Amino acid sequence: QVQLVESGGGLVQPGGSLRLSCAASGFTFNIQSMNWFRQVPGKQRELVASVSGGGTPYYADFVKDRFAISRDNAKNTVYLQMNTLQPEDTAVYFCHTFFSGTYIKRTDYWGQGTQVTVSS
Repeated sequence: QVQLVESGGGLVQPGGSLRLSCAASGFTFNIQSMNWFRQVPGKQRELVASVSGGGTPYYADFVKDRFAISRDNAKNTVYLQMNTLQPEDTAVYFCHTFFSGTYIKRTDYWGQGTQVTVSS
């Protein structure tokens, strides 16, 4: 079955960097778009970045020029490099993908989440 396992979160000082990883299994990874979301308690989950199967990235405005999403199809892994982190980036970060089709009901898959805390 589909599994997404995140790692790499932790505590970092403002201005620091972290790299999140999401190991995927159970589907054909190299054709599947992958996403990173984040969520703060009491707020809706928000899209941070996406990468298409071909490697084309998309970024939310609030992370442009600071975060970089990439993928290694040989390792079935998607990464989120986060630089110049700020306290407002503190959140639980989730790896996500979904499947849908003409005759297939959309199904979303989420990892368990990894906590990122930016604090001095």
